[in-house]
Amino acid sequence: MSVDTHPTAETVHKSVKKKIPNISLGTVYRILKSFVDEKEILEIPSDVSHFDGEIKEHAHFICRKCGSVSDLFDNKTKVRYNKNISAGEIDSYQLNFYGKCNKCLK
Repeated sequence: MSVDTHPTAETVHKSVKKKIPNISLGTVYRILKSFVDEKEILEIPSDVSHFDGEIKEHAHFICRKCGSVSDLFDNKTKVRYNKNISAGEIDSYQLNFYGKCNKCLK
């Protein structure tokens, strides 16, 4: 939660193994899933799920070529919605934009 990147479970596992050498990747996945369920972090679905410690509603840009994920904090991407819609009651949302990042465009 203290990083401003959007790590995958594998990235978290690699980092945690430095302090807890015997931790399994499965344990990391279960812990991340529990954090998502408790709304302590966000899961950003992509080819490989990424995780975000910033839980304020905001948009993400996901590069279709390299898979990088970036935050978009821009008032223009803010979505306004009626929480009570005919399909049910909305309690959160995710807004993702897809394309090629600047690095991949070069």
